[in-house]
Amino acid sequence: MGRRKMEEKKSNVINLSSGKAVEAPSLPVICERVRYYRTLRKMEQKALAKDLGITANAVSNWEQGRSRPDVALIPELCRILNVSFYEIYGLADPRKYSASEIQHMETYRKLKPGNRGLVDSLMGNMLRLQNAENIPNLIRLPFFDKPLAAGIGDPTEFEGLSEEIYLYESDEFRRADYVFRVNGDSMEPEYRNGDLVLVERVPSGMKLQEGEIGAFIVGNEMYIKEYRRDGLHSLNRKYDVLKFDEEQAVYLIGKVLTVLDPESIASQSDVEKFQLVYE
Repeated sequence: MGRRKMEEKKSNVINLSSGKAVEAPSLPVICERVRYYRTLRKMEQKALAKDLGITANAVSNWEQGRSRPDVALIPELCRILNVSFYEIYGLADPRKYSASEIQHMETYRKLKPGNRGLVDSLMGNMLRLQNAENIPNLIRLPFFDKPLAAGIGDPTEFEGLSEEIYLYESDEFRRADYVFRVNGDSMEPEYRNGDLVLVERVPSGMKLQEGEIGAFIVGNEMYIKEYRRDGLHSLNRKYDVLKFDEEQAVYLIGKVLTVLDPESIASQSDVEKFQLVYE
């Protein structure tokens, strides 16, 4: 049996212009609900008051809107009236399905397994797109965390030795093709040991301008050096120049753009959100 609809409170004051009763001031929801569920349970105010350990006058004041139940009494009040916290405050219970949600579930159960899979996939994609509004734009680049290993062979295979790093998108980062970690102090003070640098590939047939910093493979080692016509120079003058000669092949990976600010590296939580939606 359904619950009866709550009565609207009418006043006895008539507006002579309209001939209609003036609406009485509305009571707080909880005051109306206490009276509604008490009368629904066919309880007297005295009985409710006794169970709560308060006076009947207090219950009367609630139902008249002169006062409200103390928050500490709400759990016991709900228990006695056999209602939930949401019902006593007139709120929708988020734990319960609405009529339309129940209908959706009934329809879903009628679908064949294959069609259920399609619905699951569609809902998953829609949820990812919805969540994408809160996901920052990231850039994924190959990351070389350690020097190239000896015996690399074909220098074009160096990319297979990379890991991945995610950066917060910027115009400068979009130019980059790689991230390298500087090893050693040969390029101090501009590039310190452990710094991460952004590197841009140089198109085939192009060379660095003299004085520009690049990433190079010399033999089986990777270097960050300053390019000059007579060889690869270190900014730290205690290191010798790496000369170009026929016996020692030198390969240009790309031009160093800048040192990467650690704050530009995406947090793990942002990476996981990005991967969930886009990968």
